[in-house]
Amino acid sequence: MTQIKAFILDLDGVVTDTAEYHFLAWQRLANEEGVSFTREDNDKLRGVSRRQSLELLMGDHLSAYTEEQIQEMMVRKNEYYQDYLEQMSKDDFLPGARELIFEIKHRGLKVAIGSASKNAKTVLSRLEILDAFDAISDGYSVTKAKPAPDVFLYAAEQMRIAPEACAVIEDAGSGVDAALAANMTAVGIGPESRVGKAHYCYATTAGIDLDEILGL
Repeated sequence: MTQIKAFILDLDGVVTDTAEYHFLAWQRLANEEGVSFTREDNDKLRGVSRRQSLELLMGDHLSAYTEEQIQEMMVRKNEYYQDYLEQMSKDDFLPGARELIFEIKHRGLKVAIGSASKNAKTVLSRLEILDAFDAISDGYSVTKAKPAPDVFLYAAEQMRIAPEACAVIEDAGSGVDAALAANMTAVGIGPESRVGKAHYCYATTAGIDLDEILGL
């Protein structure tokens, strides 16, 4: 196996958890549009783009909306989400996430963010860690969302690291699929039922064993 020279981290569910903010924003939109939306429904949106999330949220109801109305709903949801993000601070790292980022850097490896979010830089700024990354690949960087490998390939390109020398840390099945499609080492966070296709699986970010992944 090629020596790993860089790590690409998904943002939500790996570095921090803004899932509750996403849920509240989508729920607010759903209430306004008269559509049912539960926490179970929200779980299906993990690792999914905003457009796909809206399609899952609205279901058959979406056919009654014009493209202009669809775009307006996506903007409205993002505005609600942005409002909730104002509550974030440097205390909102998932356990072990900040330590992991700086341990990767301490080992002389590069580290990037690979996220479908268009709010990645805002979140990283709120966490006061934006400057720690060698590259940020987000919803503005590519057009094809995970499970397409584009967001990770873009991050590797920005770092000038070959894809096969990158390891991706992901908590979504679509993200693991994207990492594998990019010919990268996949590290899954969460239950095996969700991320079991990854080369390495850990229950939490704090449980990641860098020595194991690096073959040390």
